[in-house]
Amino acid sequence: MRANNQNQTNLKLECTAIGSLPHTDITEAMDLVKENFSNIPFWPQLVKVNKNEDMIFQFLEGMPSFFCEEEKNYFTTEYDNFFEDLEEFFLSYEEIMNDINSTELDKFAITKSSTFNKYLDLIKTTKPNYAKGQIVGPFTLATTLCLENGTSAIYDDTLKEIIVKTLTLKALWQIKQIKSTNETTTPIIFIDEPSISQIGTSAFVGITQEDAISMIKEIAETINNNGGLSAIHCCGKCDWSIPLKSKVKIINPDAFTFAQNLSLFSEDINSFLLNGGKIAWGIVPTLDKTSLENISTTDLVNKFKTAVNYLTKRGIDEKLVIENSMLTPSCGAGGLNKELAKKAMELTNELSIQLKEMY
Repeated sequence: MRANNQNQTNLKLECTAIGSLPHTDITEAMDLVKENFSNIPFWPQLVKVNKNEDMIFQFLEGMPSFFCEEEKNYFTTEYDNFFEDLEEFFLSYEEIMNDINSTELDKFAITKSSTFNKYLDLIKTTKPNYAKGQIVGPFTLATTLCLENGTSAIYDDTLKEIIVKTLTLKALWQIKQIKSTNETTTPIIFIDEPSISQIGTSAFVGITQEDAISMIKEIAETINNNGGLSAIHCCGKCDWSIPLKSKVKIINPDAFTFAQNLSLFSEDINSFLLNGGKIAWGIVPTLDKTSLENISTTDLVNKFKTAVNYLTKRGIDEKLVIENSMLTPSCGAGGLNKELAKKAMELTNELSIQLKEMY
C-alpha cells in the first residue's frame, strides 16, 4: 500500500469534523456524522461513553514502558522486562514498515473504542472517497506524558522515539482498517497538535521548532507513503511554519479566531498550496459557545471570505486558495451540549454546500 496517488482535486470546499462529540448514544452520534459528512465521514470520540476515548489515552495502548494506574500515569524504564519490551517493539516496527499488512500491526490496534467499528460500517455502506481518522500529535503527547519523577517525556530521547513510533503505528492501523473496509476510500489522518502553539514560551524551555518538526514529519511521511493523506490540527495561535515544514498535506487552523495569523506565513502558504497542499479552515466556532449560539450560515460565509482575503492581500491567488480549501469546525465539539454540537455539525455542512454553489 505504498502508493500516494490520491487525486485530491475533489476535496474543494468539502467538509469534515475534528473528532469529539458530547453524545452518550452511539447511534445518535453516528447518525449525526452520516447526515452531515457523507463525503468525508469522521471517526467520533465519545468520552462520555468511554473515558478511554480521550484524545491522549486512546492512543497509549501497546506503548512500551507506559503504565496506567488508578491515580497516576507515567513512563518508567525501571522494570525487569523493559529492554526485552523495547527490543520487541522496535523489531515489530521494522517489520511493519517493510510490510503494512504484517500481522504485527495487530498488536497496535485501538481496541477501546465504542465507535470505530460503527465508523467502519458507515464506510462500508456509503463507500466515500475519503474518511477521516485521527491521532494525538507526537509533540502534544510527549509534552503531556511524564516520567515517574514528573519530568516531561519530551526531554528523553528514547521515550520520544517510542511515542513517535507508537503513533505512527496507530495511524497505519487506521489506514489499514479503512482501506480493508473499502479499498477506494482514501484515509485522511489528522494529527491533533494543540501544544505546538506553545513552542517558544516558558512552558517548553530548551525545545526547538526542529524538535517538533522532526517528530511530526516522521509520522506525516509514513501516512502519505502508505495510502493516506496527513493533516495537522492546531486550534491555537501557532507558528504555521512548523506544520508546513513537516510534510503534511492539509493544515487545519482555528480560522474563526485566528484566521489572520495564517497570513503571517503567506510565502510558505503560497508554496504549500502550489504543491497541492490544502487548508481546512476551522471556521465554525466550537470553543466559543456564545458565538456558536448566535451565528448563522451567512455569518460564516462572510467569515470565510474574510479569512481568504487575509491571504489574497498578501499576494496569494484567490482561485488557488479556493481550489485548495476545505471546511471544519474550529475544534472538537466534546465540550458542548448535544444541541450546540449538532448545530456546529449542521453549520459546517451547510457552509460547504453554500460555498460550493458560490464558487
